[in-house]
Amino acid sequence: MLNGHPTLRLPNTLNVGFTGRYGDEILAQMPEIAASTGSACHTGERAISPVLAAMGVPPAVGLGAVRFSVGRGTTEADVDAAAERIAGCR
Repeated sequence: MLNGHPTLRLPNTLNVGFTGRYGDEILAQMPEIAASTGSACHTGERAISPVLAAMGVPPAVGLGAVRFSVGRGTTEADVDAAAERIAGCR
């Protein structure tokens, strides 16, 4: 599930929620992908982000939130490879 506005967003950042899962468990399945479960100030906590909670994201989705970002050096092939890896997470 997409967390945030569908169009009014940063073009290089995507926050999605894996319903019924924990974000850290998703990240553990794809160590080769640089992603985060929340802001730097909440690293290591297993709690819904206060920002996501304020946005009305349900806990079952927010606890599974993962933030992906791309940078200047990210290629289309990198994004495709990451999407395939993400799709394979169980």
